[in-house]
Amino acid sequence: MPITEILEENARKYGPEVALVEINPQEMEKRHASWREYSLIESSPVDSFRSEMTWAQFNEKANRLANFLLTRRLPRGAKVGILLMNCLEWLPIYFGVLKSGCMAVPLNFRYTPEEIRYCLDLADVDVLIFGPEFIGRVETICDHLPRPCTLLYVGGDCPTFAEPYYSLVSHCSPEPPGVALADEDPAAIYFSSGTTGFPKAIVHPHRSLVHACRVEQNHHQQTREDVFLCIPPLYHTGAKMHWFGSFLVGGKAVLLKGVKPEWIIRTVSQERCTIVWLLVPWAQDILDAIERGEIELSHYHLSQWRLMHIGAQPVPPSLIHRWKKVFPNHQYDTNYGLSESTGPGAVHLGMENEDHVGAIGIPGYGWQTKIVDEKHQVVPRGQVGELALKGDGVMRGYYKDEKATREVLQDGWLYTGDMAKESEDGFIYLVDRKKDVIITGGENLYPVQIEDFLRKNDAIKDVAVIGLPDARLGEIAAAIIEVKPGATLTEQQAEQFCLGLPRYQRPRRFIFAPVPRNPTGKIEKPKLRKMYGADQLVAQQNELTPKG
Repeated sequence: MPITEILEENARKYGPEVALVEINPQEMEKRHASWREYSLIESSPVDSFRSEMTWAQFNEKANRLANFLLTRRLPRGAKVGILLMNCLEWLPIYFGVLKSGCMAVPLNFRYTPEEIRYCLDLADVDVLIFGPEFIGRVETICDHLPRPCTLLYVGGDCPTFAEPYYSLVSHCSPEPPGVALADEDPAAIYFSSGTTGFPKAIVHPHRSLVHACRVEQNHHQQTREDVFLCIPPLYHTGAKMHWFGSFLVGGKAVLLKGVKPEWIIRTVSQERCTIVWLLVPWAQDILDAIERGEIELSHYHLSQWRLMHIGAQPVPPSLIHRWKKVFPNHQYDTNYGLSESTGPGAVHLGMENEDHVGAIGIPGYGWQTKIVDEKHQVVPRGQVGELALKGDGVMRGYYKDEKATREVLQDGWLYTGDMAKESEDGFIYLVDRKKDVIITGGENLYPVQIEDFLRKNDAIKDVAVIGLPDARLGEIAAAIIEVKPGATLTEQQAEQFCLGLPRYQRPRRFIFAPVPRNPTGKIEKPKLRKMYGADQLVAQQNELTPKG
């Protein structure tokens, strides 16, 4: 079944019901004295702050775009790039592309002009749909693209180098385009996060997307009564595939444009959200704001909030223990996956397994896992090896890169590059990225283990551990530490704290600086390795060590 059939079924069954809500607190703050006033408003807020869309409107908008693309006589499987911030139009555009028989190509909204050009070239994009935030970047490259590309602008005052999306698409038929689709038809190209280099183009068929719907709904038991709060960027598999569980059953989703703790809590309250997927930094910020007294939970309607789940990166157990103290009635789950496996859910903890916090969990619904050595032989339980996945959510391959595809796809198994181990009771623990392992004096160090330990320090907001060159040991572990606002931590205090680690795991360098993360919450370790290379290390340390 192609995923577009789910949208059509929801439109038939629940046409007049609300499918999507967009909340823009930044706009609210421009028009009102404070966001706090909104919590006192029981009537519908102003349109510029809150907008919504029914299932019927969602489907009709998708049909109009599909029919428009067909008028342009694009070949089946043509690529349509989507360069938009999260907004109400994002998902109808995505599904409109799919309904036309084209492939959707979501683009990272943080890409530079050169990265946009690179991805458009790599994916052979024929049409680019972009929003007002990207006018300057698109104009920079529009005359330098290696192939003809139609530019469609979503917004008012269309720039001269593009065509106006709304005026063109609104005149097209709202009826289904009548394009026959099959499970194995290619549906989308997603780009890898780029934390290990330039992104690769990942091809997923409709089969993968439908599998993601079923996995998510099986894991978190969404019903039509659930309201899913979506904060992460929709261009990434993580946010969208978690929403897919609600999409499968016709549940409402709320798109929040902002990550401030107060905005998140107030949106949960006002929109009666029941499921919230957070990244680690956002969860930490919420707890910190509550502890500082900036958020008084008794002022909000939160009793309906049943599930908080986290993914996209290793989750410190200490964070979840803190969360459960503040929200003892919340169900909790963590999810593991990667863009090559249609995002989250290939492994998940399970809401019933909170006693195993720290593990990424057990094989997800419809998934198989194994942990192997360098020869792809299964290792005994308790030993570290590479995690491999098998299931209907595995990608078809990397677009135009057969060599890279063969390196990670073998006999139906996807070799993730993540190092893990399995406990005697069958729970999988993520150890680290294969490429991030530090080899110091012949000893393997796994940065995630050191990072988890350091996050137990109350003065530390965030931390990343990387390997730096060393003439004697080959590599040494360096900890980049971001200190909480108002807290102090000296190098001597950090060294003292790390006495709780085995000697070989203790960082040899401490650098006090912000920890960069990409929009999906992953630490950008290549950027850190570049920033703190051997030739820059001494100077950077002198500049960034805080005064104790």
